[in-house]
Amino acid sequence: MFNPLSYKTQKWIIVIGFLLVPMTLLCTFTFYPAVKLVYLSFTDWDGISPDKKLIGWSNYAEVFDNPKIFGVFLHQIPYFLVGVVQNMFALLFAVLLNGKLKGRNFFRVLLFLPFIMNGVAVAFMFQFVFDTTNGSLNALLDAIGLDGWKMSWLGNKDIVNYSLASVGFWRFMGYNMVIYIGALQAIPGDMYEAATIDGASGVQQFWYLTLPHLTKIIELNMFLTISGALSVFDLPFVLTAGGPAGASTTFVFKTVETAFQFNNYGLASAMSVVLLLITVVILGIQSKVINRKGE
Repeated sequence: MFNPLSYKTQKWIIVIGFLLVPMTLLCTFTFYPAVKLVYLSFTDWDGISPDKKLIGWSNYAEVFDNPKIFGVFLHQIPYFLVGVVQNMFALLFAVLLNGKLKGRNFFRVLLFLPFIMNGVAVAFMFQFVFDTTNGSLNALLDAIGLDGWKMSWLGNKDIVNYSLASVGFWRFMGYNMVIYIGALQAIPGDMYEAATIDGASGVQQFWYLTLPHLTKIIELNMFLTISGALSVFDLPFVLTAGGPAGASTTFVFKTVETAFQFNNYGLASAMSVVLLLITVVILGIQSKVINRKGE
């Protein structure tokens, strides 16, 4: 049977047919909401009224001028600092468990297990750990003779964010470790054999051989760490509700509060756009720094 369509035309029809559904979903659930978010950031929409009055850059000016909004980024510094330490420990455990350690698979599973647990369940579990009166952490300190260290871990505004960040350390360290292990297994073993023959110590092999091969993976894990530190929400929401006195309020927490509690969707949209831009800038700087050191 004669087909009037050329091979090239048929090929384009097939390509467009396969791309039509995913591109439609991508535009519907990604591109359109993103454009709508930027548009709403220039309005005073309350989330209910059909009227959306354009107010220019007022919302963005409010984000940067109001210390109660932009200042909450300071509360997320502990998450970043703990995240950096978390990556160091993840790399350390990855190196140890990538060797010929007896029971290494058991320890891999043990360290990875917290990551697959539900975030809200983890938060509720640590609510009992940090409880001032009957918490297991204070009970442990009391049992080992460090009762002077007992405190209100979630009620002290100076340490509450470090307490919350430590939960993330426990939960995500195993995940980062698994990524590092995968990268370590991709390094040819004969390179280490040659380095050993040349008299390189274990520390020298790690510094001059292992780390240069992990540059891209370190960049990936730091990307996850920084983006996670900037978008923390579930832990302070469940454990402290932003307290005490707003000391653990994060930027995403403030954005949700602005939208759903104060019905200021225009300002909340501007806050979301600002968060996206700050994340892109920070990750761009991080990429340049890590790549420069890798070279």
